[in-house]
Amino acid sequence: MSEKTKYEIEFVIQSSPQLLYQYLSTPSGLSEWFADNVNSRGELFKFIWDGAEEEAKLLKRKSDEFVRFAWEENEDGSYFEMKIIVDEITKDVSLFITDFAEEDEIDEAKMLWQNQVTDLKQVLGSK
Repeated sequence: MSEKTKYEIEFVIQSSPQLLYQYLSTPSGLSEWFADNVNSRGELFKFIWDGAEEEAKLLKRKSDEFVRFAWEENEDGSYFEMKIIVDEITKDVSLFITDFAEEDEIDEAKMLWQNQVTDLKQVLGSK
């Protein structure tokens, strides 16, 4: 198995950090944009897409700031994190995604995140 590469992407989101955090950290919020359905039992989240299931463990979270998950089958230390950044001066809200992918799959992975975040923006009524 080859080494995964860390990458980061940023999206400006017109939303309050509190509302955005609900969509990043709760099963009901995540199932609105990230997966078809999401269930959780404690720190374990089950994501369902077209009948396929993936489990991820909630590694860390800080209210209204970030959530970090690791896919259960990953043993390489990789994770994905969704962080809310508020610009001190403009008060613009950004969603900062950190994820890992194989070197030759980074562009595809970024496109997937762009599609997911477009869905999130529609749910939030953000442009």
